[in-house]
Amino acid sequence: MGLTDKEMQVLRAPSSKGEAQGQATFGMANLRRKTTGLPFIVFISQKDEARRAARVKVSPEPRVRPDEMSSYSISPFEWKEGPRLANAEEKLLGRWIDMNVRVLLDYWTGQIEYTEDAIDQLKVL
Repeated sequence: MGLTDKEMQVLRAPSSKGEAQGQATFGMANLRRKTTGLPFIVFISQKDEARRAARVKVSPEPRVRPDEMSSYSISPFEWKEGPRLANAEEKLLGRWIDMNVRVLLDYWTGQIEYTEDAIDQLKVL
């Protein structure tokens, strides 16, 4: 199960003093709803030079709008910043992260080097 160009889009967030606090300054891969089984888009990334615990970002749509992006830590699962998901959606995200915690952490640390390999190992909710 490879990843097509339509299934993944690599994004680079702006890196200027005016960028949103907590906005990624490295590439993120957005995961389609059919890849996760969630009603929103999940963004995963590798640690790169980040000095914080592993996180995912979520957005209602694949186009990055910083005011619509939320950030959640992976372990322990908790909301960190941005607009909070509705309670039911937050529970779904927590379940999906629990199902995929090892893959997400291995991708974050670079033990899984390629996005396609991480996506191939993710389980759909």
